[in-house]
Amino acid sequence: MATQAIDATIFVSSHPDIAKRTSISGLLISCVMLLIGILSFASTFELEDKSSTVSMALMVFGTGLFLLGIFRLFWKSKEVVYVPTGSITKERSVFFDLKHMDKLTDLVNSGSFSADSKIKSEASGNIRMDVILSADNKFAAVQLFQFVPYTYQPVTAVHYFTNDAAAAVAAFLTKSQLN
Repeated sequence: MATQAIDATIFVSSHPDIAKRTSISGLLISCVMLLIGILSFASTFELEDKSSTVSMALMVFGTGLFLLGIFRLFWKSKEVVYVPTGSITKERSVFFDLKHMDKLTDLVNSGSFSADSKIKSEASGNIRMDVILSADNKFAAVQLFQFVPYTYQPVTAVHYFTNDAAAAVAAFLTKSQLN
């Protein structure tokens, strides 16, 4: 099966029921890390022996925690949510052997995912299925890619599933990963 020229991929396309919001817990954890990092670093100036091992350890610990807090603040404080149910979504990629290409393409295009399928996933493979799945299994977005030397090329467009169809996608993924 030849690959198609598809512009949008699953992780960059947008859906009206998917929104990115600030994670309050992620934001709080980042702020606490920043505060502890600053306090640890500042406490090194209050010690009598500034060249002691404790002083150096506090300085390294404070700097590391501060930098980790900054990283979390800018890159880990957002979460993608399925708006109708408020459920947080997770992105993942599942790999399959090339021999399953036609079956997987039919499954994605028709939307008839079955938990009874005999298709098993692999640790790596020539076929990659990118999936966005809500925690409550009420929303799923699926797209297939084929490895063409040096990169994965889209084989299908992004397909969105809700309610029972999304639950079927989740059941298929769970069953396919049992090895």
